[in-house]
Amino acid sequence: MAITKSAQKAIRQNKKRRLLNNKYRKQIKNLVKEVRLLIGGKKIEEAKNLLPKIYKILDKAAKINIIKKNTASRKKSRLAKAIKKIS
Repeated sequence: MAITKSAQKAIRQNKKRRLLNNKYRKQIKNLVKEVRLLIGGKKIEEAKNLLPKIYKILDKAAKINIIKKNTASRKKSRLAKAIKKIS
């Protein structure tokens, strides 16, 4: 267990940050999975409607260093490419 006050505070901060990071990662994972299912089901319009939401979450996650900038760009590019391919 942490002894100093600063170590105790660091533990509290890490706990809050871990929860926030997991929240963003889960949102990204769920939205990407949903779009992939829509693409597989040939529901192009619904997939296109979800793209701005995914872009927003990916950009915000990259901005606060939950994922790297290039990872966000790669995910956005691959989703857009997949939608364009079936439309």
